[in-house]
Amino acid sequence: MMKSILVGYDATESAKRALARAAAIAKAFGSEVTVISVAPLIAGVGRSAGPIDPTDSVDKHRQELADARALLEGEDVTASYVPAVGEPADAIVQLASEAGVELIVVGTREPNFVQRLLGQSVSESVAHKARCDVLIVH
Repeated sequence: MMKSILVGYDATESAKRALARAAAIAKAFGSEVTVISVAPLIAGVGRSAGPIDPTDSVDKHRQELADARALLEGEDVTASYVPAVGEPADAIVQLASEAGVELIVVGTREPNFVQRLLGQSVSESVAHKARCDVLIVH
Protein backbone atom coordinates (compact mmCIF):
# COMPACT_ATOMS: atom_id res chain seq x y z
CA MET A 1 0.00 0.00 0.00
CA MET A 2 1.36 3.39 -1.00
CA LYS A 3 0.37 5.95 1.62
CA SER A 4 1.96 9.14 0.36
CA ILE A 5 2.90 10.78 -2.93
CA LEU A 6 4.79 14.07 -3.38
CA VAL A 7 4.33 16.10 -6.56
CA GLY A 8 6.75 18.84 -7.63
CA TYR A 9 4.53 21.44 -9.30
CA ASP A 10 5.29 24.61 -11.27
CA ALA A 11 2.14 25.09 -13.42
CA THR A 12 3.87 23.96 -16.64
CA GLU A 13 2.10 21.50 -18.91
CA SER A 14 4.42 18.68 -17.82
CA ALA A 15 3.72 19.50 -14.15
CA LYS A 16 -0.02 19.37 -14.85
CA ARG A 17 0.43 15.92 -16.42
CA ALA A 18 2.48 14.84 -13.39
CA LEU A 19 -0.26 16.08 -11.05
CA ALA A 20 -2.92 14.21 -13.03
CA ARG A 21 -0.82 11.02 -12.93
CA ALA A 22 -0.25 11.40 -9.19
CA ALA A 23 -4.00 11.87 -8.65
CA ALA A 24 -4.75 8.70 -10.63
CA ILE A 25 -2.20 6.71 -8.61
CA ALA A 26 -3.50 8.21 -5.34
CA LYS A 27 -7.07 7.16 -6.19
CA ALA A 28 -5.95 3.63 -7.11
CA PHE A 29 -3.97 3.16 -3.88
CA GLY A 30 -5.88 5.41 -1.47
CA SER A 31 -2.77 7.58 -1.09
CA GLU A 32 -2.48 11.13 0.17
CA VAL A 33 -0.90 13.68 -2.16
CA THR A 34 1.38 16.55 -1.15
CA VAL A 35 2.01 19.22 -3.78
CA ILE A 36 5.15 21.37 -3.45
CA SER A 37 5.99 24.54 -5.39
CA VAL A 38 9.54 25.80 -4.89
CA ALA A 39 10.75 29.38 -5.40
CA PRO A 40 14.42 29.05 -6.45
CA LEU A 41 17.00 31.30 -4.79
CA ILE A 42 19.38 33.71 -6.48
CA ALA A 43 22.94 32.75 -5.60
CA GLY A 44 24.69 35.19 -3.31
CA VAL A 45 27.24 37.54 -4.82
CA GLY A 46 30.42 38.83 -3.22
CA ARG A 47 31.22 38.28 0.43
CA SER A 48 27.80 37.01 1.51
CA ALA A 49 28.37 33.72 -0.37
CA GLY A 50 24.84 32.64 0.53
CA PRO A 51 21.49 32.73 -1.23
CA ILE A 52 19.75 36.07 -0.95
CA ASP A 53 16.32 36.23 -2.55
CA PRO A 54 13.93 33.99 -4.42
CA THR A 55 14.15 34.47 -8.19
CA ASP A 56 10.34 34.28 -8.34
CA SER A 57 7.90 35.91 -5.96
CA VAL A 58 6.54 33.66 -3.25
CA ASP A 59 3.08 34.82 -4.38
CA LYS A 60 3.72 33.22 -7.78
CA HIS A 61 4.28 29.88 -6.05
CA ARG A 62 1.23 30.32 -3.85
CA GLN A 63 -0.75 30.88 -7.07
CA GLU A 64 0.77 27.70 -8.56
CA LEU A 65 -0.44 25.80 -5.50
CA ALA A 66 -3.90 27.36 -5.87
CA ASP A 67 -3.89 26.19 -9.51
CA ALA A 68 -2.91 22.68 -8.38
CA ARG A 69 -5.72 22.72 -5.80
CA ALA A 70 -8.20 23.70 -8.54
CA LEU A 71 -6.97 20.85 -10.75
CA LEU A 72 -7.39 18.32 -7.92
CA GLU A 73 -10.84 19.52 -6.84
CA GLY A 74 -13.43 16.86 -7.52
CA GLU A 75 -10.76 14.18 -7.93
CA ASP A 76 -11.61 12.56 -4.56
CA VAL A 77 -7.98 12.82 -3.45
CA THR A 78 -6.75 14.01 -0.05
CA ALA A 79 -4.10 16.64 -0.74
CA SER A 80 -1.95 19.19 1.06
CA TYR A 81 0.00 22.06 -0.46
CA VAL A 82 3.48 23.24 0.56
CA PRO A 83 5.21 26.42 -0.63
CA ALA A 84 8.99 26.27 -0.32
CA VAL A 85 12.05 28.38 -1.11
CA GLY A 86 15.37 26.90 -2.20
CA GLU A 87 16.95 24.76 -4.87
CA PRO A 88 13.90 22.94 -6.33
CA ALA A 89 15.29 19.39 -6.49
CA ASP A 90 16.83 19.65 -3.01
CA ALA A 91 13.60 21.04 -1.52
CA ILE A 92 11.54 18.25 -3.12
CA VAL A 93 13.91 15.51 -1.93
CA GLN A 94 14.19 17.00 1.57
CA LEU A 95 10.40 17.18 2.02
CA ALA A 96 10.03 13.64 0.69
CA SER A 97 12.61 12.40 3.20
CA GLU A 98 11.14 14.32 6.16
CA ALA A 99 7.58 13.20 5.38
CA GLY A 100 8.45 9.57 4.61
CA VAL A 101 7.00 9.86 1.11
CA GLU A 102 6.97 6.64 -0.90
CA LEU A 103 6.74 8.15 -4.40
CA ILE A 104 7.81 11.46 -5.91
CA VAL A 105 6.11 12.47 -9.17
CA VAL A 106 7.66 15.21 -11.31
CA GLY A 107 7.19 16.41 -14.85
CA THR A 108 9.97 16.93 -17.32
CA ARG A 109 10.52 19.53 -20.00
CA GLU A 110 13.23 20.46 -22.42
CA PRO A 111 15.97 22.20 -20.45
CA ASN A 112 16.85 25.73 -21.52
CA PHE A 113 20.38 26.73 -22.50
CA VAL A 114 21.49 27.58 -18.94
CA GLN A 115 20.05 24.33 -17.55
CA ARG A 116 21.94 22.38 -20.22
CA LEU A 117 25.15 24.22 -19.30
CA LEU A 118 24.67 23.49 -15.60
CA GLY A 119 23.96 19.83 -16.17
CA GLN A 120 20.86 18.24 -14.75
CA SER A 121 17.22 19.16 -14.96
CA VAL A 122 15.15 19.24 -11.77
CA SER A 123 13.57 15.88 -12.62
CA GLU A 124 16.97 14.24 -13.24
CA SER A 125 18.36 15.74 -10.05
CA VAL A 126 15.37 14.51 -8.01
CA ALA A 127 15.74 11.03 -9.49
CA HIS A 128 19.44 11.01 -8.62
CA LYS A 129 19.09 12.33 -5.03
CA ALA A 130 15.83 10.77 -3.83
CA ARG A 131 15.77 7.77 -1.51
CA CYS A 132 12.31 6.69 -2.67
CA ASP A 133 10.76 5.84 -6.03
CA VAL A 134 10.55 8.68 -8.57
CA LEU A 135 8.12 8.80 -11.49
CA ILE A 136 9.08 11.27 -14.23
CA VAL A 137 6.07 12.11 -16.38
CA HIS A 138 6.68 13.28 -19.95
